[in-house]
Amino acid sequence: MTNRIALWLAGITVMLIFSDALFNEGRILLFLAKELLDLVQYIAFWR
Repeated sequence: MTNRIALWLAGITVMLIFSDALFNEGRILLFLAKELLDLVQYIAFWR
């Protein structure tokens, strides 16, 4: 991955997080964080 692609992906990610916080009060980010924690717990169970 080149630096140019990495910068584009980082910029898009930051814009999506900012727009979620601005327009949706961060609900999508909170949902994804909860789902990630559930996934980590599920994987830890099988370890």
